[in-house]
Amino acid sequence: MLRIVLFLVLIALAAAGAAWVADQSGDFVLTWGGFRVSTTFPRFVLLLGLFAAVVVLVWSILTTIWRTPGRLRRRRHEKRHARGRHAITHGLLAIGHGDTALARRHAEAARRHAPNDPLALLLHAQSAQLEGRRDEAQRVFRAMAEREDTRLLGLRGLFIEAQRADDAVGAVMIAEEAIKLSPSSTWASHAVLGFRCARGDWSGALAILDSNLSAGLIDKQAYRRQRGVLLTARALELETSDRGVARESVMEAVKLAPTLVPAAVLAAKFESEAHQVRRAMKLVEAAWLANPHPDLAEAYAHVKLGDSARQRLQRVEALAAKRNDKTPAAKAGHIEGQLAIARAAIDASEFARAREVLAPYVSDPTQRVALLMAEVERTEHGDSGRARAWTLRAVRARHDPAWTADGYVSDRWRPISPVTGRLDAFQWQTPVASLPSDKGTTIESSAFEEAMLAAPPPKRVTAPSSESPVEPAVTAPDPLPTAQDNSPPEAKEAVKEELVVTPAEPAKPAPDPAESAPTAATPVFRTRADLGQPAPAPIQAIIPIVRAPDDPGIDDDGPSDEFTEQIGTPKAQAGGWRGFWSRWGA
Repeated sequence: MLRIVLFLVLIALAAAGAAWVADQSGDFVLTWGGFRVSTTFPRFVLLLGLFAAVVVLVWSILTTIWRTPGRLRRRRHEKRHARGRHAITHGLLAIGHGDTALARRHAEAARRHAPNDPLALLLHAQSAQLEGRRDEAQRVFRAMAEREDTRLLGLRGLFIEAQRADDAVGAVMIAEEAIKLSPSSTWASHAVLGFRCARGDWSGALAILDSNLSAGLIDKQAYRRQRGVLLTARALELETSDRGVARESVMEAVKLAPTLVPAAVLAAKFESEAHQVRRAMKLVEAAWLANPHPDLAEAYAHVKLGDSARQRLQRVEALAAKRNDKTPAAKAGHIEGQLAIARAAIDASEFARAREVLAPYVSDPTQRVALLMAEVERTEHGDSGRARAWTLRAVRARHDPAWTADGYVSDRWRPISPVTGRLDAFQWQTPVASLPSDKGTTIESSAFEEAMLAAPPPKRVTAPSSESPVEPAVTAPDPLPTAQDNSPPEAKEAVKEELVVTPAEPAKPAPDPAESAPTAATPVFRTRADLGQPAPAPIQAIIPIVRAPDDPGIDDDGPSDEFTEQIGTPKAQAGGWRGFWSRWGA
């Protein structure tokens, strides 16, 4: 509306001006040398307006002709830029769905139409990576690293190529250069932190962690936890060489991360050596409430030097009572507490107590439960057969929790993951590969194991008096052969089922030589014919050469250690983090 009013006002002013000019009288005379022009004033104003219009028209034509080449150049450049952008867009889409030929064609078009575009360089490098042309990719990334706008992107590309080529030194140099240019670069700080931890440069790793906090890459809580992890790793490394620095580091670590198991164990050890028993017990209790662990129970049991085995048992029972998880599987408390009590009870020769705490778990035991039961059978009764059966059951039992990070299972705690280089990645949990599936893949115990575990323990035979001499007791032969049987599996199963062991009867007087009764103290081996069952097909005798495949090969008198098994250990590949850990000795 305002524009319409303004337009009408301008028309009115123009009309008023034209009327005023038309009303003016008089002549306008122009004399130039011998040339004289005389006209009226209104006619002169009209001629002057026409002359101005012609001048403006001629000037517009001249400027258009002058600017035409530049406009053509700009238009041609815009067309090339649009074609380059189109090629870049479709090239990146081709890389996304893995079409190498289409990606290469669009990369060539983008390089031809937009050679200086950063995205064109990125498309060229990624298409070369997709096709496996690493030399070409490195050349493009170097060109990007020389430019100001793509320097960090080029450095990251060179870092990835160095990783793939297992060039640990080159990768470290590239990451350190990138973190100098941009301290807030997440990938560079993560890489430098991982490399310094792999080399054992804990001071440098702590400096990178402080830089990450200043750059805002991590929050205060994560910083405290990660700093505690790094200090614990340094304390563990310096425990034997520089105990002063190790003690100082672990004491700061346990303040920053009181629930970190290795920090609490090492701090309790130092406090115990300094005769600060109550302080050491508090450190272990705080970590135990958050994460029950066998190392914590071991440190708590030995927190006071010189105690007897029974005193250690009482202390472990008190610790287990602090974490009392009422679960159907463990009505007495957390399983780690019960296993710690069983371990301390065996050391104190309280075998009844050990059986009591292990009773809720024997129906579906883990490896540690089965091995503890084997040790109880061997130590209490000297029953090598039942101990061997429990040991064989431990091989097939479920796995216990272990230090696990990114599918990698370790026998000890580590500050970083050897798979991804992630800090504080190891957790005390059951490995994923050993978890039972929904369909139920539990391996049933063999008939031999059931028979051995069902048989009562043999009674100890006292030495007979000189007045009634009897034959010496004959120990039953080992149920499992000590050499490898080359017979087929069906034959071995038949042999297992053929022998049925019955316990020995009480001692009787010396038998009549005419009778065929077995020795009183000797176990009776009955066959299928004696039990009224049909005999199987005859088995060809084969001379055993080495140990049987189902024999765990555990020495009867030797100590029984836990079976540690690496589950899901990643295989070393040509590129990635795993190659660096093997080179840096992580």
